[in-house]
Amino acid sequence: MGDPLFNNGFDLGVVLIVLVKSLIGFTFVMVGVIFMIWFERKVIADMQNRIGPNRAGPFGLLQTLADGIKLIFKEDLRPDRADPLVFRLAPYLSVAPAFLTFCIVPIGGVFTSGQDGSVHLFGHTTYLQVADPPIGVLFLLAMSSIGVYGVMLAGWSSGSKYPLLGAVRASAQMVSYEAALGLSVVTVILMTGSLSTHDIVATQAGRFLDWNLVTTAVVPFVIFSIAACAELNRPPFDLVEAEQELVGGFHTEYSSIRFGMFYLAEFMNTITMSAIIVTLFLGGPSGPVLFGPQQIWPLVWFTLKLLGFLFGFVWLRATLPRFRYDQLMDLGWKGLIPASLVWLILVAVIRVGNDQDWPRVVGPLVGLGVAGAVFLLLLGALRTSATRRHDEAEVGS
Repeated sequence: MGDPLFNNGFDLGVVLIVLVKSLIGFTFVMVGVIFMIWFERKVIADMQNRIGPNRAGPFGLLQTLADGIKLIFKEDLRPDRADPLVFRLAPYLSVAPAFLTFCIVPIGGVFTSGQDGSVHLFGHTTYLQVADPPIGVLFLLAMSSIGVYGVMLAGWSSGSKYPLLGAVRASAQMVSYEAALGLSVVTVILMTGSLSTHDIVATQAGRFLDWNLVTTAVVPFVIFSIAACAELNRPPFDLVEAEQELVGGFHTEYSSIRFGMFYLAEFMNTITMSAIIVTLFLGGPSGPVLFGPQQIWPLVWFTLKLLGFLFGFVWLRATLPRFRYDQLMDLGWKGLIPASLVWLILVAVIRVGNDQDWPRVVGPLVGLGVAGAVFLLLLGALRTSATRRHDEAEVGS
């Protein structure tokens, strides 16, 4: 560590490291959002046999910048029946959690047994991530929950019925899919034994077979990806802003830069959640060093993995129609939550068996038995609830 600058313990090097890494992280996300908007419009245009943006800059790369400048100079409107303070605060509650979540993502570093990926900056040892709190995964879940408050408060404070309906849908969607998201993350915590994102990536370092996706987290990976798509309000889970039903959903009454902030938050959240998936399941920046400086390759592998998931989100938007509301709820409560809970129990039993030195086959067999029993109990409870609602509906009719 560097020497303190003053006798009271203030260290200028630490402050400079925080400022530099925060600036790099913010720049990475903002530049990524600009290219992500262009990328999504261009890919969807190609899938729909259209041209897409092609006038502002080479290949239309500056079209996003031109749209942002247009939004800045448009008139900022506020409905008469809107709550002034909450109406203005809601866009910030959507943007800030997206950037704060990205701060805990390791975007570089050679995470191998011989090198821990640290770099020296201003006389200190640091990692290529803005922050590495010991409760990083809990911070992720907290920020994903807070981000929904921006949508809810925007719809409630607008004083209009269509944004209010979007806010009600947002609250129900958050409750339905946050549980599945959290259970799938708990499975990763059981496998790695740490809440730190840096430690989670470090346990997956080395070979491709060490990734959580390849070991025992295939089902949590699928559940987390689906639940993340629902948390992001991305198609086919975009019932919060369904244009055909709710005009524009929660941001119908917004204009100018405040509408642009919601637009920015949506794509920023897409990049952040894709980076989280890469961190939890695909080894983060780990990968082989092919040639040249080894410090560059981790960032290259992280970017390539990130682009793969971003393309997947765009592909889903261009391919799948929007879910009905009852289908959205059924998938969350009857599909993802039971599956994530059953897999969590299975992994927990296997870990206990490994700690108790059970024979290699006994742990998985016992885990499958316990998980199957829990799944049957959940399935029976859901069927009983559905039958009761059906009988009540028939009596009411």
